[in-house]
Amino acid sequence: MDDEGKPMRIRYSVVAGVATVVAVAGVASAAPGDTTVTFSVSGGSLAISVPGSAGLGSGLPGNTLSGQLGNVTVTDTRALLTAAWTASVISTSFKTGGGTAAETIPASAVSYWSGTASSTTGLGVFTPGQATAGQAQTLDVSRTAYSLTGGTGNNSATWNPTLVIAIPNSAVNGTYTGTVTHSIA
Repeated sequence: MDDEGKPMRIRYSVVAGVATVVAVAGVASAAPGDTTVTFSVSGGSLAISVPGSAGLGSGLPGNTLSGQLGNVTVTDTRALLTAAWTASVISTSFKTGGGTAAETIPASAVSYWSGTASSTTGLGVFTPGQATAGQAQTLDVSRTAYSLTGGTGNNSATWNPTLVIAIPNSAVNGTYTGTVTHSIA
């Protein structure tokens, strides 16, 4: 009983009301749910693109002729954890007319230097095969043109190599044609 002589029942009723509210709030809340999500990252290919042709102009016997070939681009879309590639280059002899000895400039007289890349994308160490003219190499055997090591994911490199032809004193007048082949592995 309270001071006025009323039963304490009202106080108990309020306490019971609070307990009811708490119980209702506990029922309204739900446990969180987890959803496992999966997806795939697809890998592509390793490719090299080169100019279809290049004209180096003209030169006299006993002189050196040089010119850039145009952009060579390696594109690696394999999405590898450890990406690496090497671009190689080699040349045929250059011939005119019937291709006799006097009408042939051997591949050993053809030098190449890649220079530094004009653009690269992705992660890794991009390394020119021959960064400067002083490092030019003859193309009578396969040479490294450019390489990537320590790469991750997709990447690309573009460079504009220079070809240097040492025209022999015995070369005859004519338009000489040969093939410079870039490959990628």
